[in-house]
Amino acid sequence: MRFRLKRSPKMAPSKKKHATRKACVIPGGFTVLSLQFSLDSAARHSLYVKEHRVRAEKSSYRPLDRTLFVLNIPPYCSESVVKDLFSQFGSVASVELRDHPGSSPESGPKLSKVFRPADKQGFKVGYIVFESSSSLAAAKSHPHDDPLVVITEQRPVKTGVQKWIQQYTKSFIHPDKLQLTVDSFMQDYDKRKEEEAERQRQEVEKQQEDEEGWVKVTRGHKGAKARPHSEAANKRTLQREIRKKRRKELMNFYTWQHRNTQKEHIAELRKKFEEDKQRIALMRAQRKFKPY
Repeated sequence: MRFRLKRSPKMAPSKKKHATRKACVIPGGFTVLSLQFSLDSAARHSLYVKEHRVRAEKSSYRPLDRTLFVLNIPPYCSESVVKDLFSQFGSVASVELRDHPGSSPESGPKLSKVFRPADKQGFKVGYIVFESSSSLAAAKSHPHDDPLVVITEQRPVKTGVQKWIQQYTKSFIHPDKLQLTVDSFMQDYDKRKEEEAERQRQEVEKQQEDEEGWVKVTRGHKGAKARPHSEAANKRTLQREIRKKRRKELMNFYTWQHRNTQKEHIAELRKKFEEDKQRIALMRAQRKFKPY
């Protein structure tokens, strides 16, 4: 007997469905980034990031299109560690860690760490400013299942006793370094005072006062201090404020108000009585007193 072998039909290659990794976005517009302390660590920590958009804040420190707002930063992540972690998305211009969300630092003098109080230990919020807006978009679209690793061979992070020893060692300041810091601060302070005095001198020179005591007010730059008024104008303003305040008060509402009102009335009557006595005595001295 002859058997005919049937060729088995070729199996079509199975098409595996590769799920595209997407970012995890939660209500409020925050993107969840996974943070892993080390490659051997099984536990993961979550960071919540979103683009920093505050209409009231218009500062060059935090440009709206390049600033990333980060929540739930753990204590073992310093500013340098955070900068290294987010450098994989692009060049980082600056990192600012704070205890609570708030406005950007003022343009005034920046105090040295020597004169600032010690930072509080705990979870913090951060403001990360990138050099390019594309880096911000890359950080927001980073998949949740791809964690950011804190400790690597290139970036060791000290914890526990080693971290405490490092902090204790840094708490000692060399006298020469401290003297340089103090001298630099005082030089900046003297320079600011001189600039302020020069600005005030220029404002005084712009003022023109006429013979009657009126001060001509000129419009200065935005944010300039108000020009001083004459003494008569100050008295009139003070009297208007007193009258306005008296109208708003509830007269004789409290017992002490009623008592004070009576005292003021009696004092005024006594004052008028003394004035009348002096006027009568003066008229007698001039022999012009006519009682009838």
